[in-house]
Amino acid sequence: MNTPANERQQAGRPKAPPFIEPCGHGVIDAEPCAREPGPEDVTRHRGMVLAACVLASSMAFIDATALPVALPRLRADFGADLASVQWILNGYMLALASLTLIGGALADVYGKARMLMIGCVLFGIVSAACALAPSPAWLIVARVAQGAAAAIVTPASLALIGVTYPRTERNRAIGVWAAASALTTAGGPVLGGWLTETFGWRSVFWINPALALVAVGALLLFAPKDGRIVRRFDVIGAAILALAIGALAWALSQIGPDKARATANAPSHPGPTLMIVAGLGIVGLGLYAFWESRSKHPMMPPRLMRHRAFLGLNVATLMIYAGISIMFFLLPFDLIDRRALSSTDAGLVFLPFTLGVGLLSRVFGGLADRIGARVMLIVGPAGAALAYVWMALGQKESLLFGVIVPMALLGLSFAVIVAPLTASVLSSVDESDEGLASGINNAASRIAQLAGVALAAGVASFESGYEISLVVAAATSIGGAFAAAMTLGPGKTQASGSEAA
Repeated sequence: MNTPANERQQAGRPKAPPFIEPCGHGVIDAEPCAREPGPEDVTRHRGMVLAACVLASSMAFIDATALPVALPRLRADFGADLASVQWILNGYMLALASLTLIGGALADVYGKARMLMIGCVLFGIVSAACALAPSPAWLIVARVAQGAAAAIVTPASLALIGVTYPRTERNRAIGVWAAASALTTAGGPVLGGWLTETFGWRSVFWINPALALVAVGALLLFAPKDGRIVRRFDVIGAAILALAIGALAWALSQIGPDKARATANAPSHPGPTLMIVAGLGIVGLGLYAFWESRSKHPMMPPRLMRHRAFLGLNVATLMIYAGISIMFFLLPFDLIDRRALSSTDAGLVFLPFTLGVGLLSRVFGGLADRIGARVMLIVGPAGAALAYVWMALGQKESLLFGVIVPMALLGLSFAVIVAPLTASVLSSVDESDEGLASGINNAASRIAQLAGVALAAGVASFESGYEISLVVAAATSIGGAFAAAMTLGPGKTQASGSEAA
């Protein structure tokens, strides 16, 4: 039954679905909100759609962090070298990093619920292919396909939340999505360790088809009707970016003295090849920037790169997440290969990090509203750097003092970082660009993970590579704190969207 307020709101305009309203532009706010099933079912249907979006995106987040704990067992089963194991992670991250913005555009053009369902189905099918992999090469190819599916799922889930919830309730819904994502991401190592120890590493992939089926069922029953906008794909830009990132990732993976000699019949010293490929990657990034400045439908609009706050915060994101990815890649090998922990126990070592991020992120987000994001984005990365150095110096110490205590510090530090960094990125641009800014920042974090894993795999082949890699992680984290300090002025809670470089 309509209230007087509703009648006044609807007076003078055509009859519309329950909450048609402008939703801005970008990944989340792309078009007018779509039809709701009916006033009596709105709350229940929204909740089910939100649950489906959380479940769908959780597959991608869990898969990214659960697998590293299974890598030692996987490597032993296949008899694979470290470079192959690295690309089992990097193939996924490469596709996800380079295709995330394209995934958002696909959701805009072909419908958010439709693309989310397609992404879930593809993710489930490819996950089964990963579980059945007979060789490392098969698994790497399947992981690339899995990353491409995740590049559809992640932005489409956010976009669908945007068209399902009215503006007054949207931030809370996205907050639930973000909190669930943080918990599933942080809980991935624990789940991955338990599954690997109990059922084998292949079970890490077998959980995804069932989750995908439940998510698709909920979307079919409860998702609002899809709307579309006219938008062309920047296919050339996406291809250039993917090739450039791939070249740089390969070059980073060859840093170690043994990498390029993995092929026994290599005819020459690897140095020139490494330099050529790295140079092509750098040139590719320059070509991508040039193309985006000339394209009529750029994947990353140049105007955003002229915003000093937005650019600086994304640099901070790159450096902070590169550091954490180095640690996540190397620590399981130290725990299982050197400390002789089981996969389950190795996963449990990550529990202090899990609890810190999952339980304290909202608390520190509220604190950032009172004291400003700048302080949080200096203290948090500095604490993370201290944790990495502690792990490096404590390699010969007991598990408690050498790993678990610094992991608790790291969890606390990332709880300080996550909410203020996300809020600052969104507030650094105009409201109409918030969704696009979210997509770009998500891509930046994926690129950082890709580079961090590649760098860790390369440096780890040196003597004392574990300690050196953790020191590098600490340095990147400090660099992230410096970038945030230079970007956000003293006393600022939000970065100005109009501030140009």
